[in-house]
Amino acid sequence: MKKLPIGIQSFEEIRKDSYYYVDKTLFVDKLVNEGKYYFLSRPRRFGKSLFLDTLKQTFLGKKELFEGLYLCDKWDWGVSYPVVHIDFGGGVAKDESDLLRWIVQQMEFNYLQLGLNFSYSEDVRYLFNKLIIEAHKKYNQKVVVLIDEYDKPILDRLDNKDEAVRIREVLKNFYSVIKPLDAYVKFVFITGVSKFSKVSLFSGLNQLNDITLDEGYGTICGYTEGELNSVFEKELIGEDIDAIRSWYNGYSFLGESVYNPFDILLYLSKRKFHPYWFETGTPTFLIKLLVEKGFDMSKLEKLVAMDSLIGSFDVDFIEPENLLFQTGYLTIKGYEQIPTGSIYYLGYPNKEVKVSLNRYITGYLTQRQVESGRLYNELYDLFKRGDVGRIEGVIRALFSSIPYEWYRSNEISSYEGYYASVVYSFLSGAGFDMVAEDYTSKGRIDLTIMYDNRCYIIEFKVLELDGGGSALSQIKSKGYASKYVGRFDEIYLVGMSFSREEKNLIEFEWEKC
Repeated sequence: MKKLPIGIQSFEEIRKDSYYYVDKTLFVDKLVNEGKYYFLSRPRRFGKSLFLDTLKQTFLGKKELFEGLYLCDKWDWGVSYPVVHIDFGGGVAKDESDLLRWIVQQMEFNYLQLGLNFSYSEDVRYLFNKLIIEAHKKYNQKVVVLIDEYDKPILDRLDNKDEAVRIREVLKNFYSVIKPLDAYVKFVFITGVSKFSKVSLFSGLNQLNDITLDEGYGTICGYTEGELNSVFEKELIGEDIDAIRSWYNGYSFLGESVYNPFDILLYLSKRKFHPYWFETGTPTFLIKLLVEKGFDMSKLEKLVAMDSLIGSFDVDFIEPENLLFQTGYLTIKGYEQIPTGSIYYLGYPNKEVKVSLNRYITGYLTQRQVESGRLYNELYDLFKRGDVGRIEGVIRALFSSIPYEWYRSNEISSYEGYYASVVYSFLSGAGFDMVAEDYTSKGRIDLTIMYDNRCYIIEFKVLELDGGGSALSQIKSKGYASKYVGRFDEIYLVGMSFSREEKNLIEFEWEKC
């Protein structure tokens, strides 16, 4: 019986110790035949490190590990290359001095692995340069350079802009070694979560091929539908494939959509739907950025972005949409080429991300996860029983749980979409089937919720901004319910009016259509 390789990033261990393995060695062959310098961005825990180690074992000539795999009879195993492997995935660099010590340790490890004499120096640029040149000289072969999680030291300190900038400059100096050593280098592969424009990889190493959104490499990490069904066939017997797909599939990088491998392995181990991937990294900085910028979370259902928005960025200027995409909380739902560039249609990849991200935002706003959890339980019960009138009390309790001190230090309540965004995040975190900005022939419904045989059509209003007339009267005058007549047994019209001054729901009207 094969084992599930949960958390294992060693290709050698997986191949030698009877673990399941999804064969990605086709991409090794493709990369080497098509180029020399590569960059790949993928969300955390998406298989980048395992693929990097697969490259390492390939260049080291470990043929025995590749028996039965695509690459086995397509590689010259008679030649091996010195490999420099640098991994920034371990630990958190507190500041630039801490990072420099970590890099020196990485250099020392590589010197020893390659059988070279290591002499301590705080000049990491000198150590890196000397390492490549001496490895080339000793083995009489060009050197393979593999760098994993190149950006993690920066991402770990995004909550402190000044520190993040200083760390960026350390990395910029370190990475600048690669370009002048082209004659000594066989192959370079660099992975990360984000693409920081002001790191020398992208501003100096202009021959670096970014394959992040290259359709030909769209499935280099993650599991395709075919891979999941063929490799894990025995594990999937009796499982609800549609539910698994809804929870964990949906990531697209301009190719076939893929499942999150971390989620799949843990689900197959525990047989329980749970936000495994989301819980491995609390996106505190991201949530803070979304809230402070007054970002309307309902927009994430259907977000339109240009090349510049989902491409590179830097600590000096970070847009929420960019960070959401690069960290895996949004994915590409569609793509269109236009004369001035490209248009990307973004959205949540799956149920795990949509529910978990919105729950986290609700908890951040209330600053009491326990309180929001109690409200969710009450909300489920009301929707299950169809008790529409009492939903008002839950929404009021939600806003009442947001501390007044929080409003004093944040201007978010002045944003027009604030109240609708908070309600959207709360309801979305409950896992309901919803449509935000639901278009009809007569206008746009703010929010539509489908639950069992019932449909809830919701309109939001802020009294200080929208003037007279109730939210419910707008639903009726626009005839929004006609879109769903005949599709549901029960249709409810719900109008919610908020006050900036009261910072809460002050009018809740509803009727059954």
